[in-house]
Amino acid sequence: MEIMYDRVAGLDVGKASVTVCVRTPGRRGRHSETRTFKTTTGSLQVMRDWLLECGVQIAAMESTSTYWKPPFYCLEEVMETWLLNAAHMKAVPGRKTDVRDAEWIAQLLEHGLLTPSFVPPPDIRRLRLLTRYRVQLQGDRTREMVRLELMLEDASIKLSSVASKLTTVSARAMLAAMIDGQNDPKALADLAKGRMRSKIPDLEQALDGHFDAGHALLARSILHRIDQIQTALAELDEVIDLACEPWTHQIELLQTIPGFGPKVAQVFIAETGGNMTRFHSAANLAAWAGSGAGGLRVSGPIPFGREPARGQVAVRDPGRSRRIRGQDARQELPRRTTRPHRATPRHGTGPGRGRALHDCDRLPHAHPRRALPRPRSELVPPQERGTPHPPAGRPTRTPRTHRGPRRRQLTPPRDKTPDNRPSSTTLLRRQCPLPPTR
Repeated sequence: MEIMYDRVAGLDVGKASVTVCVRTPGRRGRHSETRTFKTTTGSLQVMRDWLLECGVQIAAMESTSTYWKPPFYCLEEVMETWLLNAAHMKAVPGRKTDVRDAEWIAQLLEHGLLTPSFVPPPDIRRLRLLTRYRVQLQGDRTREMVRLELMLEDASIKLSSVASKLTTVSARAMLAAMIDGQNDPKALADLAKGRMRSKIPDLEQALDGHFDAGHALLARSILHRIDQIQTALAELDEVIDLACEPWTHQIELLQTIPGFGPKVAQVFIAETGGNMTRFHSAANLAAWAGSGAGGLRVSGPIPFGREPARGQVAVRDPGRSRRIRGQDARQELPRRTTRPHRATPRHGTGPGRGRALHDCDRLPHAHPRRALPRPRSELVPPQERGTPHPPAGRPTRTPRTHRGPRRRQLTPPRDKTPDNRPSSTTLLRRQCPLPPTR
């Protein structure tokens, strides 16, 4: 196979160590050298100096959790560094070791059989850390609100059924009074403000419960946690606004899209980098942003008449198929063999006339050029036409009570029926003789 890159390095990254395999041209073909380094900053700098001495052009590594970041950030400043998707590489046969994985990555890289993943520049990575941390804080706030509502349900307080949110001014005033020891529903409902004043009768009924000291302790802790998260979100919003100043024009253009606000536009810039040249199609961009359509149908009518096979899903969803393969061209995935809805009738006369069998219906030892005939109604006696077939399977036998040899029981011949007439099986054999065996 042709060598695309002369000097390459494959890295197998772990939490505490990284195994590096360098492949360079030698006197008797390709030369490989493997070393192991720690993942500390000093050891990574030693690794970088060694790769520079070997004249490595490209270094590639798998995206192992977040452990790939220190080696990648150390090497991207001095050489071309690729981050690989483990699903795009076939596993090495045999026992899995760090040395074999590093050698396998280097061999695939030198032949040009790998495709790098998109890694944004450092300024976009810093912005992405801020936007993702904001999403986590918003999730923490939502979880605390759910805990507060579940605690109030335990105390038979239905405040969330009347108020739109538990964080409104009126709701917070009522909760603060309940924590201080106020249990009178009328006094608590009188704390409503603004539009909540029109719901005082409903509030009196919703605030009638058994809110004790234990509930007050939990409510005070949860509200304190919510206030801390709100303060952290306000500070984080200011930091993100300052970090997004270089992309002010792009954010303004994104807000012209229906459904895009300032925060959504900031997340879009942080996840895509604002450079659309890195994405070769709109479907690839949607897949990277996490907004591409899924391949599995959860509910609703199925237009194809049946549930699609799992191997056919990626073909019907081009965006998902490109996301799986990392290529723009569509490629047929293997499909399972299905039985046709209607069998094609067989033309002509003779014993082979009847229904044509599908490959899934044929017996393993049946004749390849001859289908099993369908019995004609005139050959079956009238008293046997409506009798159902016996259930398939092994007939039941009586348990043996001795250890001696089993005696063979004589069975009457089946060529004739009890009324001394030929059976349907005998008539079929006479009408359709089987081909001679070879």
